[in-house]
Amino acid sequence: MIDLYASAGINRFFSEMSRDVRSAQLSGENGGTQEQTFTQWALDLLGESGEIENARPAYDEKALGTKNQHKINGYAISENYETVDLIITLYKGYDEPQKISREDVETAVKRITNFFRKAVYKDYAEEIEEASEIFQFAQTLSSSADLRENLVRINAIILTDSVYSGNPPAQANISGYPVFVRIVDLDYLYNISVKSHIPIEINFREDGFEIPCVAAPGPTTEYQSYLAIVPGDALAIIYERFGARLLEQNVRSFLQFSGKINNGIRKTIMTEPEMFLAFNNGISATAEDVTIATATDGKGQVIIAVKDLQIVNGGQTTASIYHTLKKDKADISKIFVQLKLSLVKNKQNLSSIVSRIAEYANTQNKVSVSDLSSNKPFHVSLEKISRASFTPHHDSRPVQTKWFYERVRGQYKNARLKDGFTDARARAFDIKNPKYQVFSKEDVAKYENAYGEKFSVRTIVAGPWTVVRGNQKNYVQFMSVATAIPDNIYFEDLVAKAIIFRAAEKIYGVRPNAIGDMRYITVPYTIGWLAIKTNYQLDLFKIWREQKISDALSNTLYNLMIIVDAWIRTNAPGSLYGEWAKKEDCWSQLKNADLNVDLTTLKEDFTDKKSGQRKKITEDEAALILIEEETERLRSVPPAIWHKIDEWGKLTGHLSLQQQDHCFNLVGRIRNNKAFSETERLAGIRILGIITDHVPEILFSDDNELVEESAPEQTITVTVEVLEKLMAWDRKAKKLHGFEYQFINNLVTGKKILTDHNKRIALLNIRKAVRFGFIM
Repeated sequence: MIDLYASAGINRFFSEMSRDVRSAQLSGENGGTQEQTFTQWALDLLGESGEIENARPAYDEKALGTKNQHKINGYAISENYETVDLIITLYKGYDEPQKISREDVETAVKRITNFFRKAVYKDYAEEIEEASEIFQFAQTLSSSADLRENLVRINAIILTDSVYSGNPPAQANISGYPVFVRIVDLDYLYNISVKSHIPIEINFREDGFEIPCVAAPGPTTEYQSYLAIVPGDALAIIYERFGARLLEQNVRSFLQFSGKINNGIRKTIMTEPEMFLAFNNGISATAEDVTIATATDGKGQVIIAVKDLQIVNGGQTTASIYHTLKKDKADISKIFVQLKLSLVKNKQNLSSIVSRIAEYANTQNKVSVSDLSSNKPFHVSLEKISRASFTPHHDSRPVQTKWFYERVRGQYKNARLKDGFTDARARAFDIKNPKYQVFSKEDVAKYENAYGEKFSVRTIVAGPWTVVRGNQKNYVQFMSVATAIPDNIYFEDLVAKAIIFRAAEKIYGVRPNAIGDMRYITVPYTIGWLAIKTNYQLDLFKIWREQKISDALSNTLYNLMIIVDAWIRTNAPGSLYGEWAKKEDCWSQLKNADLNVDLTTLKEDFTDKKSGQRKKITEDEAALILIEEETERLRSVPPAIWHKIDEWGKLTGHLSLQQQDHCFNLVGRIRNNKAFSETERLAGIRILGIITDHVPEILFSDDNELVEESAPEQTITVTVEVLEKLMAWDRKAKKLHGFEYQFINNLVTGKKILTDHNKRIALLNIRKAVRFGFIM
């Protein structure tokens, strides 16, 4: 059966995406075409979900329609120079989703790989202007020694706002580098918008392997573990295909994963491969699903396929086997690795269990459970403050708004679904929580490290140069020193730093209307230089109150960024100034440089020591604000929808008996305007969370779809024949929700018995269908 909810979700996602892209392009904030605006939008989404790291939009095309045609819309180079992502966009920009053909895909692959071939072998960088936004990437491809030494994989990523139903083109090869094609179409973008990531699916048998395994005794409701022996050849194949994506994202971030060869592992592979299993500690991994079968030779059980394989310990082992194979041409046929694979059964606790497994598997690295999740006190406190903090009253702003901190990816979307289930409420939510005021953990690290150096004891560990290194690396460095618990004053200053950073990005601009092609470098370096040269005296509280920077500060940033941009280009040792900007040496030289900039024009922007003490919000005050908002959210859900939620919970089993009782009690409290108990309030919020995760469309139900409590009872006999007729009618009418149709189907097929209780529920669906024209 078609999942009507998923279809509706994709359509809504497409409409919101199209609106966001068009409004961003028309606003002129990012400049350029709708295609490049969509490219940036998609790269942001991929980056948030861990699908790609440090991607930058950069457009170049030449000789389209000819044999030598090429086109590129963006790129990314992994921190360890192991992977290059080449991004090309197929943007239609229609009002409704379109399909793209295999021919479109093959042309896109030809264009993007042609660019790589030209840049690597023909010194294409010499043919283009240094100010071009693609120059630095082309220069790196042709000149970087690190890239030449470590590159093992090229991903050709095709971004599109359309739907592709075919298979991706087969793996290609450019001078020994494998090229893997990924199609990131509308369905893919939608899936990563509602899920934490897209599961990696591996079929070992299709690759010619069977993985001997034994199930650990004593299965629990939480997980099932398997002990297995994996051939080195099998690990090399999956590592070549997926790379660091195999490593659980939080672990990859906090262990600062590197694909470089571990010399100890390399030596064993080269000299004593048969001893590898004895010498190596093996790999720990988790999975969503595992396919077990009898071995082809009939001897024992084997793993033939795994869904969502995530390595939580042993990524270095896997990478070293692969690199030793590729760089040293080693024979790894005698290499075998022990694998402990944990299948997490309880999906609701998936994130928590994986984090705990990762923590204990990595005890030698001193990784704490708070590091491997978003539950560190710093983040929890910052989230609470953001929900309780409104922007100050101001004559130019009739409405107080919030800066929404996303401690966990997807919080903003879920909050909007919970609060904005009618058009009026959605508009109210958007006004109070504007999308451009949403920021993430990585954003916090970016704003903080750009504005000021961070120290561990007396050693500088972060600053503008770590911002240039990319979100993952910068975030790790920031969290290594973020020990204080934030209060509202910290939050207000943080928002001020965000306003400065975002204003600087806008002032710098995007090609073709930009200072240059180094915005990701120049913005943090400029802010850092200005902060240190003014002795961190910019009045952040004033920026928080005004929710903008002054004209004087704006003009200073513009002039200063022109100077910093030119300074980095001029002083970089060699032409790879993008690589130099990732080094502390670049920052050390700039912060000590006299750029001959007049900062006296900023005297009105410096802190006024006479302005008095700033008031702190206590935890109790913040908690009261949150309670008031949660109470208002529960009361905004009409009683008829609470009944619908209760009905859905009974039919699907997704709500416990206690939660169903809470739905019933909440209806009474709302109708009679009675206060909620703390238990009822917390239960109601949890229930809305479950609905948002499974069937948010219930919250958007039209009044005529809801059960009319006052409607007179009809004399209808519920029989299997009537239900079969109802199903046949609804296959065309599509008026029943997915769970309602499935419930009727279960009664017809005998999976559920026609008890009096089930007949009463079926009768509600029949009455609903009658209102839409169903005739028995």
